[in-house]
Amino acid sequence: MRASARIATATAAAALLIGCVSGPAASKPEPSQAEGEKVLVFSKTAGFRHDSIPDGIAAVKDLGAANGFTVDATEDAGAFTASNLAQYDAVIWLSTTGDVLNAEQQTAFEGYIKKGGGYVGVHAAADTEYDWPFYGGLAGAYFQSHPAIQPAKVEVEDHAHPSTEHLPGIWDRTDEWYNYRSNPRDRARVLASLDESSYTGGTMSGDHPIAWCQDYQGGRSFYTGGGHTKESFADPAYRTHLLGGIRWATGAAQADCRAEKGYTPIFDGTAASLDGWKQAGPGSFELNEADGTLTTVGGMGMLWYDGAKELGSYSLKLDWRMDGDDNSGIFVGFPASDDPWSAVNNGYEIQIDATDVPEKTTGSVYGFKSADLKKRDKALNPPGEWNTYELRVEGERLRVYLNGVKINDFTNKDPARSLKDGHIGIQNHGADDQVSFRDIRVKDLPARTASGVGR
Repeated sequence: MRASARIATATAAAALLIGCVSGPAASKPEPSQAEGEKVLVFSKTAGFRHDSIPDGIAAVKDLGAANGFTVDATEDAGAFTASNLAQYDAVIWLSTTGDVLNAEQQTAFEGYIKKGGGYVGVHAAADTEYDWPFYGGLAGAYFQSHPAIQPAKVEVEDHAHPSTEHLPGIWDRTDEWYNYRSNPRDRARVLASLDESSYTGGTMSGDHPIAWCQDYQGGRSFYTGGGHTKESFADPAYRTHLLGGIRWATGAAQADCRAEKGYTPIFDGTAASLDGWKQAGPGSFELNEADGTLTTVGGMGMLWYDGAKELGSYSLKLDWRMDGDDNSGIFVGFPASDDPWSAVNNGYEIQIDATDVPEKTTGSVYGFKSADLKKRDKALNPPGEWNTYELRVEGERLRVYLNGVKINDFTNKDPARSLKDGHIGIQNHGADDQVSFRDIRVKDLPARTASGVGR
């Protein structure tokens, strides 16, 4: 049953609220496009051979046929030449084991990654090429050991990545759960981790990543520890997980894969996490605890965070999704008030809008500075898919990152406004606009020095 709750609507407010100069636009979901990418599945083994490899190859081919990308499969290491690899958007290492490439082939693959190629590692890809440091860094961690196949709880840490956006907060599944020789958290974005208390044989001291992604030496790397069993490749949730990793690795979908540590959740998808939030103006947000989202409904207004203190030097991250041509935004640097116009007149809005003029569309500091449109367009996922903003405020400087790419750099010079302290809020724009938010988190940054140079 769908769990939902309506945040109470405050009374009294203005008829219009920023991001609002143009009238509200009705949601018009856009049809998905065939990506047209091409991937190579590589499944050579020089050690243990998984009997699920044929099922994995068949699953990837099915996914390609259904989602518009071409799939070749090989166990011939001779395919690893610069000229041959150049035709592929990603190479999927499907439960490879041992030393599978010679030195010349390794050099070709390194060059492929450095030119922007994609890597997808599945399960025993972490049990491969132990004497090749480049590969170890690309995969993110090497295999150490595993207990027996058994059920476990997978804790999803990132719901904006296309490989995990469909998953619940806790994903119950059965597989062979690898322990790794090192923890990739300091260098990669951990997408999901194992609850070691939910099964026996975990050896990573309670911090046990099982899926992650990273930008690596010019290319993209996605790894998932799942996929030992034949049943994995028949499981719709796992197949969608794998598809999302492939789409990100090929560049068909965007996500922030920078390592992330030290953030405090201020909205984690639960009703309890809304205790520090207040609604200003009409309209409201609908909470869906089943998927951890807040979605705009009703008229215009703003939900703002009235935490223990005003924010000064900080990094704010949140995930957002438009249904179609919708309108919303995130406000920063405004004083506490039940009047949403206070945020308009004293703070700044980072816009979410597909079709307005440059200084009033996605990534802009609304009405003040357009995003770098080329970088924005390359980093942006289309309506219906999740995006991640990082708003990095240091002194009077505000930088906007979209899916890990810096798209705006703005410095406040208006003496009537200040970014040095204030609150943050998310906008509900109008009854015809549907924008969803989730996983709102914040991290304090070192205070800027008197010279204005941050650490």
